[in-house]
Amino acid sequence: MAFIIPKDYKQTLMPETTEQAIQFLKSSFQEKLARTLNLRRATAPLFVLRGTGINDDLNGVERAVTFPIKCMGDRPAEVVHSLAKWKRMKLGAYRIPAGYGLYTDMNAIRSDEDLDNLHSLYVDQWDWERTIKKENQNLDYLKKTVRQIYKLLKEIEESVYEHYPHITPSLPDDITFIHSEELLLTYPELTPRERENKAAQKFGAIFIIGIGGELSNGEIHDGRAPDYDDWSTVNSDGFKGLNGDIILWNEVLECAFEISSMGIRVDAEALTRQLEIRGCTERAELEFHKALLDGKLPLSIGGGIGQSRLCMFFLKKAHIGEVQASVWPAEQVEKCKQHNIFIL
Repeated sequence: MAFIIPKDYKQTLMPETTEQAIQFLKSSFQEKLARTLNLRRATAPLFVLRGTGINDDLNGVERAVTFPIKCMGDRPAEVVHSLAKWKRMKLGAYRIPAGYGLYTDMNAIRSDEDLDNLHSLYVDQWDWERTIKKENQNLDYLKKTVRQIYKLLKEIEESVYEHYPHITPSLPDDITFIHSEELLLTYPELTPRERENKAAQKFGAIFIIGIGGELSNGEIHDGRAPDYDDWSTVNSDGFKGLNGDIILWNEVLECAFEISSMGIRVDAEALTRQLEIRGCTERAELEFHKALLDGKLPLSIGGGIGQSRLCMFFLKKAHIGEVQASVWPAEQVEKCKQHNIFIL
């Protein structure tokens, strides 16, 4: 989205109080998440070695921040984009059984982001992963997990209202599930982003299923790497995909607001198929991919939940810089000052 200043925007909390609210929100949510999904905390890496296949390449075009390691012959390391594959390897290394998992307090740098109200160079999220059984690789299990997370979001919203009664709740009682193909059929004349806006405004909270797979018009709703989410398996609704995004309607910015990307992860069959679809079968020889194809990694479900996104939404902020410290274009900072939006 383009950078905007919402009409008649007013601060809900001053910067000092905002800092206290951020601490409260982050502490509360991660405790609830761990308890609800049976997760234990794991220490996350800031960077990984290049050439292992462990770093996530997101849409496949984003460049990782890279630096040489002097004492290792200048072997290049990359600052992580997210930890989808790293977490799955840890599930196997820690031998975490089905029904249990781990979460991390992940920090990343995405230097190719277009900076606006929602996007920052700095990414902070709760990356989580849980071991599952073969019989859980289905749409019903995915929906059940989404509903558990959405219930936590509702609880957090109520907690914010208890602490700050002037910040009133806005989320609907339930989240609505819709496939990216259904969105296309409903709004064929709109772009994917415009479809998200229409559906989010209509329902208040949606989970868009099947992001990454080709739609009937030959396009994809949004990019997904081929080696973590399963976006190609036919599900029980007759569409493709066992993954998706939790998207809320943001009343401050009047737009769709993604707060989580998640899904059932690829098994060996889905990985092979998706590498072929994306034309990158050479990845099968990388460390992570080879381990998965050799049956050395557990089946899993997982995702990421944006920490700053969560704070921004529930504290009714207009710019992500109000809840995190990062670097912004000078013209954005100046315009925010003019409208009493305080960038941290």
